[in-house]
Amino acid sequence: MEFHHIPVLYQEVLDGLKIKENGTYLDGTVGGGNHSMGILQRLKDGKLICLDQDENALKASQEKLKDFSSVSFYHLNYKDFTQALKKEGVEGLDGILLDLGVSSYQFDQEDRGFSYRFDAPLDMRMDQSKAFTAKDIVNTYSLEDLDRIFREYGEERWSKRIAEFIVKARQDKPVETTFQLVDLIKAAIPKQVRRKGGHPAKRIFQALRIEVNNELGVLKDTLYEMIQWLNPGGRIVVISFHSLEDRIVKETFKYAFKDCICPPEQPVCTCQKVREIKIITRKPLQASPEELKENPRSSSAKCRIAEKI
Repeated sequence: MEFHHIPVLYQEVLDGLKIKENGTYLDGTVGGGNHSMGILQRLKDGKLICLDQDENALKASQEKLKDFSSVSFYHLNYKDFTQALKKEGVEGLDGILLDLGVSSYQFDQEDRGFSYRFDAPLDMRMDQSKAFTAKDIVNTYSLEDLDRIFREYGEERWSKRIAEFIVKARQDKPVETTFQLVDLIKAAIPKQVRRKGGHPAKRIFQALRIEVNNELGVLKDTLYEMIQWLNPGGRIVVISFHSLEDRIVKETFKYAFKDCICPPEQPVCTCQKVREIKIITRKPLQASPEELKENPRSSSAKCRIAEKI
């Protein structure tokens, strides 16, 4: 299956990176390579380093970008980006792109278990070399933990009831497929509620995917470190698809922007914190009506940009 993925906020990303012809750039989530293609077309004697934890995505981007000599590829989660930089002998970056979440291609691959549209094993791993899957969560997490991740990561108001239905069902036999899970979710949510809004399983599948791949933990642990690797004038562009992701980006930028973190009641600053960035997007950029028409999946995308001082 060809890796088809419509790049979200394409022009906004390329403008936001303010690409220099001789700059060094990192695409931490290369996916199908569409944003990377745009970066490479603007480089002359610069360099682009591409990472992805999904080997299929990496192969697809390598194929797409094979005519460019100034690009290198690494099968890495972006949290391990320093491994790639050290191998490349890079000491600073002029731009970083993170396009978070799951790609159209991953959603459309029937056997990966990301989508409630196909009957498949409960998998949802972005990095298939890892052992931990959505099936493990559904069949081993306590009722309290299932309720918590459904509520926090899926913002699902029926989280506890869905968790109860899962725990009861797995006493008879393991919940192993996406359709088994969808049936349990539908049974747990009252019929009149199910008639409104989108697919009743959407929020639960999102929550499981975030938990399987530790998406929020990785972002929280890595984003501030990435800012440290930017050269003065270098920019970081982050596209998120979930309010919790966007909040982490916003708070990290806010912290990096501060020039003092002492308690307000303290008369003299002793923290030695300096302002590290200027925030380019006071409000996140979102898809235009034209883009929404062409790519409905861009509706939840938010893009934030910051520049190293």
